[in-house]
Amino acid sequence: MNLVDYENDDGMKVWLSESEVGQLLDEFEDTEKRIAVGLAVRCGLRSDEVVRVAPDRVADTDAGQMLRVWKSAKTNHYRETPIPPTLATTIRTVGDVRDAPADDPVVGVSTRTLRRWMERATEDLLDATDEPGWEFVGFHDLRRTWATSLRSADVDAMVVCDWGGWDDLDTFLDHYRGTHSPEAQRREREKVSWL
Repeated sequence: MNLVDYENDDGMKVWLSESEVGQLLDEFEDTEKRIAVGLAVRCGLRSDEVVRVAPDRVADTDAGQMLRVWKSAKTNHYRETPIPPTLATTIRTVGDVRDAPADDPVVGVSTRTLRRWMERATEDLLDATDEPGWEFVGFHDLRRTWATSLRSADVDAMVVCDWGGWDDLDTFLDHYRGTHSPEAQRREREKVSWL
């Protein structure tokens, strides 16, 4: 877990490692909660975007399965971002089994409820792991983790900006890109024989 103080606020920005992402996802047994957290940490969605995702937003494109994000409270721009196959299947399955229109959101809660789900999960993880960083993890840190994970995997920064809906590279670099993931740091350390 990487943590950095906010410049003008209390608390910290947090970037989770892949194993910590797994721990967090394992905290949610309920399908709706797993979808919500998955959309943030695997697709980079903001909380207001998560609560508007519907089965008809999953699209098969020439670039692979993508999630169509029409607009958010923060921006007024359309974008498409990759969605993992298992998450896409889960969303489509939820759409198939319920009696609702295809454009009806699959996560039927408020953004405040998303934050409460995260608070409960991170409190449980703090108790279970004794990792003090869990105290600082918020829902938006999942988007931050997603962006940095992509860059650590050498995804082109401009593609990350496109998928994440950032208008310019400076915004991404200033607010979302963190130190490299533990996996990327380990990969780089292996290049040095004396480490």
